Parts: sequence; C-alpha cells; structure tokens
Amino acid sequence: MGKLKSYLITIFGAAITGAAVSLFYLPNKIVSGGVSGISTICYHTLGFEPGITVFVVNVLLLLLGLKALGKTFAVKTIFGAGVLSVFVQVFSYLPPVTDNIILATVFGAALYGSGIGICFAAGASTGGTDILGRLVQCKIPHFPIGKALLAVDGTIIVVSLFLFADIELALFGILALFISTFAVDFIIRKLNVSKLAFVVSDKGEEIAQKLVSTSPRGVTVVNATGAYTKEDVKMLVCALKESEIPKFQEKILETDGAAFIIFSESTQIVGNGFYVYR
Repeated sequence: MGKLKSYLITIFGAAITGAAVSLFYLPNKIVSGGVSGISTICYHTLGFEPGITVFVVNVLLLLLGLKALGKTFAVKTIFGAGVLSVFVQVFSYLPPVTDNIILATVFGAALYGSGIGICFAAGASTGGTDILGRLVQCKIPHFPIGKALLAVDGTIIVVSLFLFADIELALFGILALFISTFAVDFIIRKLNVSKLAFVVSDKGEEIAQKLVSTSPRGVTVVNATGAYTKEDVKMLVCALKESEIPKFQEKILETDGAAFIIFSESTQIVGNGFYVYR
C-alpha cells in the first residue's frame, strides 16, 4: 500500500471516528472507554476541549511507550492521533446528530468502530488505549492484548460511573463498547476476505502466460487428470481480490471459452500483494 494512500485512508478513518465522538458520544455523555471516554469525562467535569484532551493524552501515552513500541509505530500513531484530535475538535462545534441516547449509542459506536477499523486497514493507529494494551503485551507477552484493552476501557467506564453518578449512562457505555468492538472486527474481517480461483482448462499453459503477463497476481499451475475423461489437464490456482474477478474471468474466457472456473472465498491470505489486518 502506497504511503499517500495509507495516509488518505487514515484521514478518512479519523474523520469518521472524530464524528462519532463529537456528534454522538460527547453531547450524550457516552463513555465507552479509550481516550474518547477520557475526553468526554474531562469535557463534562472540567470543561476541557475534547480535541485538546485527545491530543495531550495520546502524546503522554506515546512518550510512555516510545522505547517499547518503536519509531515506526510512533510516527504513524502521532499522525493518526493528531488528525483525530483535529476532527474531534472541529466536529465539537457542530450540533449533535441526536439527543436520543439509544440512537447515539448504536450509531455512534458503529461509526466509531468503523473508523478505527479503517485506520487499522491503513496500518495506522489513532492512539488511545491500544497503546497501553501494546505496552502491557510488551511487558507480559502471554497476556492477550484484547483483555488488556478491555481492562483499561472497563476502568474508564467505572470512573465515569462514579463521576456522573448515573448507572444507565455506564450501561450505555458498555453497550457502545461492545458495538464498536464488533464494528472493528467486522471491518477487519471484510478487509481480509479474498478469493481463490481454480481454473481447469486444456489451454492451461497459455492462460497462465496471459495472466502472468497482464496481471499483478501470480498463478500456480497444477497437473491434473479428469476423473471422467481420464485426460490430462492443467489446473490453475490464483489468489485475488474480489474486485479483480471480472477482468480475471474475461481474460480466461478469451483464451478458452470452455474453461471451467471455480471461485471460493478465503478469509485470510498472507503473501505478496495481500495485507493482513489484525
């Protein structure tokens, strides 16, 4: 993934996350953990500007974990956290989308999780408690990062319960946490889905040469024998993205209109040209 594309995707993801925080979470006092939860608490109890709080907390966390997390992660996180801080502050000047706390919880959490997932897709981070989670994992390698994040987010929600003295707000915060976590997982799963193509043809070698010369994807040629015809044929195996299927199929049928093509879904492919998002 090119650097420019990565940064543009990060900006887009940060914009969605910032909108979720300022237009849904903040005006309705929804605290689902993370730095967004800290900014919401500070805004309603101390009057701190949300964007500034997000930026300051992220900087402090980065300074805490700079040595353990490395410069590459720090640079990407500084960019992601900085852009998120700007969007949180800008969107905070706009009126909230809704004052219905149920709608704010559901739609805010879905947007928040989607934005975070998109940033992960760009190999970036918007900072926040995932820095603490990574630090915990550095100190205790066998401790799952998911549990570390859950412990941190849970602590922030408990703090909001004591400060706001409203059990319902805390429950909505927990609901928002579950929805946003599901949204992150959903985005990542969708990004990891690719296709496997199996092509059986008498012109296997010719098709393979055409695909290799006109496509960025590699092709594996497997010798096969038809169980019914007992004839030797070539089976081609190729991993590709779903958007590449129409052109892939067109190129094959141009060479052999009788080719037998099977497409199957793969939840994860690791290798050149494919990115695994975690």
